[in-house]
Amino acid sequence: MKRFLLILNCILLSVGNSGVPLIMRLYFLRGGKRIWLSSFLGTAGWPIILIPLFIVYLHRRQQQQQSTPLFFTTPPLFFAAAFIGILTGLDNYLYAYGVSLLPISTSALINTSHLAFTAGFSFLLFRQRLTSFSVNAIFLLTTGSVLLAVHSNGDRPEGESNKEYYLGFMMMVAAAALYGLVLPMVELMYKKTKLAMTYTVVMEVQLVMCFFSTLFCCVGMFINNDFKAIPKEARQYELGERNYYLVLIGNGILWQCFSLGAIGVIFTSSSLCAAIITTADLPIIQILGVFLYKEKYNTEKAFSLILSLWGFLSYFYGQIKDNNKNQKMKKKKIQIPQVLHMKT
Repeated sequence: MKRFLLILNCILLSVGNSGVPLIMRLYFLRGGKRIWLSSFLGTAGWPIILIPLFIVYLHRRQQQQQSTPLFFTTPPLFFAAAFIGILTGLDNYLYAYGVSLLPISTSALINTSHLAFTAGFSFLLFRQRLTSFSVNAIFLLTTGSVLLAVHSNGDRPEGESNKEYYLGFMMMVAAAALYGLVLPMVELMYKKTKLAMTYTVVMEVQLVMCFFSTLFCCVGMFINNDFKAIPKEARQYELGERNYYLVLIGNGILWQCFSLGAIGVIFTSSSLCAAIITTADLPIIQILGVFLYKEKYNTEKAFSLILSLWGFLSYFYGQIKDNNKNQKMKKKKIQIPQVLHMKT
């Protein structure tokens, strides 16, 4: 079951991570200008989580045949999730700001730097063990990103000033750094809680995080008058009013896939694993950018794809070796008492 959940959440994370920058960039390219609205969509799909939680609640109530609490999250876990949710809202704003000013290839490239931040914060917060395979994966993925960065000059969108371009660059770096902190904080929250962590609790944590992130962005939308501006922006959208709302809905759904997949991967594996997956998706985003937005795909990007896949496979090969090693250790611990018992 744990392997199934890991695979499922890896798929959700990859779909969301690949789709979010593409559909968000589409919003800005075709006339969208609301940064707070885009950041709001990052977690606005949280009510979807209520459906599986309600099903779980009904199932448990039928099994126990008595009154069952609707939620199982403890107060310390709730407040920790709420704080991380506010940080997530801020991170969504920084990310949306960067995407609004940068091409997909550049923003995706800068965003991969969160891998290094995640590894660093994981070590500082709870001494995350870095194996040779993990270090190799980080090195390969980072090298691929740097290789792309060497040829990222001259991709500033037409009509955009140097000041705006560099502002978008700094916003994306800040978003990557903050996301690199959020992932280990979620894992630390799981480790410190005294509550038995089940996937149901994980969904509840996601619900709390998304709710407070959405609330944070709602305040920004209210101050910026985004709620009043949405109908007017929809009428002026290049793809039409109907497609405007479809883009917003698709944005919210893809963000929810990303968020639920990320915390699910952290639950079944680690925050570093989630960072590895999001970084490995970089070539996919690059390829989709070529087909959908006619961006150039040169030799450096192709070589970066090879390095990213190599790093991705290196990490998971190390995970498989560690799991096999742990299973052998457990078998030895079980066999030793049995042998002693037979001798006595």
